[in-house]
Amino acid sequence: MKRRDLLKGLTVLPLAGGILSGESAVGAELTAIASTAAKRDLFKELGIRTFINARATLTFMTGSLMQDEVIDAINSSSKRYCMLDELQDKVGAKIAELCHAEAATVTSGAFSAIMLGTAGVLSGNDPKKAAMIPHLEGSGMKTEVILQKGHNIGYYQAMKNCGVTMVWVETREELERAINDKTAMMAFMNCNTNSGQIKHKEWLEVAKKNNIPTLIDIAADVPPIENLWKFNDMGFDLVCLSGGKAIRGPQSSGVLMGKKDLIAAARVSASPRGSTIGRGHKVNKEEILGLYVAIDKFIRTGEEEWNFWLKQIAHIENAVKNIKSVKTRVFVPEIANATPNLEISWDPAILPVTGQQIQERLSKGEPGIELNAGKNNISLVTFIMVPGEEKIVAARIKEELSKV
Repeated sequence: MKRRDLLKGLTVLPLAGGILSGESAVGAELTAIASTAAKRDLFKELGIRTFINARATLTFMTGSLMQDEVIDAINSSSKRYCMLDELQDKVGAKIAELCHAEAATVTSGAFSAIMLGTAGVLSGNDPKKAAMIPHLEGSGMKTEVILQKGHNIGYYQAMKNCGVTMVWVETREELERAINDKTAMMAFMNCNTNSGQIKHKEWLEVAKKNNIPTLIDIAADVPPIENLWKFNDMGFDLVCLSGGKAIRGPQSSGVLMGKKDLIAAARVSASPRGSTIGRGHKVNKEEILGLYVAIDKFIRTGEEEWNFWLKQIAHIENAVKNIKSVKTRVFVPEIANATPNLEISWDPAILPVTGQQIQERLSKGEPGIELNAGKNNISLVTFIMVPGEEKIVAARIKEELSKV
């Protein structure tokens, strides 16, 4: 809007406290315009369906919602410049202190942390070697990473992106035989702990005996709060964490923490340096500060939040438990995504409806609700809901089950 148009509009503005000067009135009008712009509903404008997330912090569902303190940190830091490496140094030192690590750096997600950690192990602090990744042939770098077959989930692609060959083992004997002069690292996927024969302690024992760096992915394995430092204390050299799960930092953020020399080496391949595999894994200052605030808050208020999640679960449970044949169960997954879950099941002979049908009706309702479904049950979480949404979820599930 042009200045003369703003001034012309002053004649119809309701001015509180008397007539404003031209300059202050212009400022007031600009503030009003900014306020209107801030309320712009882009989802509605673009025709994008939104919903209440009672399912999980899945990336394709845009993860989790950031907390107000995180958003405040992002907004305030967006108004000033700083040097990115200095910011990573200072924030990394704070996160490392909170998580019992020697050092830490903020990454663009847990996948990025795995990739940069692998790159650091391969190159050390040599920029020339870092620039060669993923082309390892003739580089003098080691080329193999060992992983258990039971830990074969898609995220090992982060390591393969660095050009390494994955070596798969099942038993300790196979692990011992697999180690050779090409072995760069031994990796562990914590969410698949129970799918592998070799557990943390034994994995670390073999690695330390052979002087091989270890990396563990704990992307969605917080809470419990103690997991933020458990694996550093246990002795893993590198620990990879997502910032956008229960911690509710920026969805595209993560943390690589661990031994000081390996974190420094990982940063050789990280943005803002160019001509490296990590250049495209850029993290902006707002995400770095937002994640720091999220981790700090999670440690300070995690127990309080846990109790609130249980109250939300209880509200939904109480709304449906008296419906004919309905049974409820509250549980916490053993390892990954270990937050309170509510399972609602029923006798199909009494309530002839499937979990998938209830799921679909809730998804297509207004507002839409996304949750998990089984054959004769549905399950949900509340920790990623906006406070108060549990009342809507409770009412809608009760409505759908009551009319069967």
